[in-house]
Amino acid sequence: MSPPSLAVWKFTSCDGCQLTLLDCEDELLTLAGAVRIARFTEASSAVAPGPYDVSLVEGSITTPEEVERIREVRTQSRVLVVIGACATAGGIQALRNFADVEEFRSLVYASPSHIETLATSTPISAHVPVDYELRGCPIDRRQLLEVLSAFLVGRKPDLPDASVCTECKRRGLTCVMVADGTPCLGPVTHAGCGALCPAYRRGCFGCFGPVDQPNIVALTAQLRACGLSEDAIDRAFRTFTDFRREAAR
Repeated sequence: MSPPSLAVWKFTSCDGCQLTLLDCEDELLTLAGAVRIARFTEASSAVAPGPYDVSLVEGSITTPEEVERIREVRTQSRVLVVIGACATAGGIQALRNFADVEEFRSLVYASPSHIETLATSTPISAHVPVDYELRGCPIDRRQLLEVLSAFLVGRKPDLPDASVCTECKRRGLTCVMVADGTPCLGPVTHAGCGALCPAYRRGCFGCFGPVDQPNIVALTAQLRACGLSEDAIDRAFRTFTDFRREAAR
């Protein structure tokens, strides 16, 4: 039997999550022997036609063309895995969702009439069904290897579904918000990073996106106690994702 095929796709993004695959280094050599990398234009111009057994999709949907293209990718993919904050939650470019995109376009581009864009930046799941989501900006290479390894042996991948706070406890880290008064989004942010920022006495920035049922009301009160203004709290929630706090007020 021929090895399963792997395709990597880019939508609106910075390419950082695709580079995480290349950063796997030794593991990538093993992976390349177990799958057929049929499409990965970040690494090679050679592209084999679909359908594909697994597709990794980076980036959010921000143009009319991308709406049609992600639907085509879905039809060609047996398993679709979205990777990164852009693909799972809209990304930093989702800041447009809270402003006037036409004003942005006129200020940024010399010839705005040549720019075709949507008014919002949306995650892949807003347009097609996805099988797995790998969060982060960029994603964690261990989670990427876990998903691909699980696919190869026919099991469900083991992905965390708790908050960053649980990772802090497992590592024995002191809570930066309680001990230092440092604003931190750890209580409402999806685990998976290994509590990287709190390990360096920094608050979580929320790059892995919100947990399924975040207690925004409680955290907002704590962020106020840490000295953040309402505008600063909104900016904190919106840095990596289209995260709306209005409903929790």
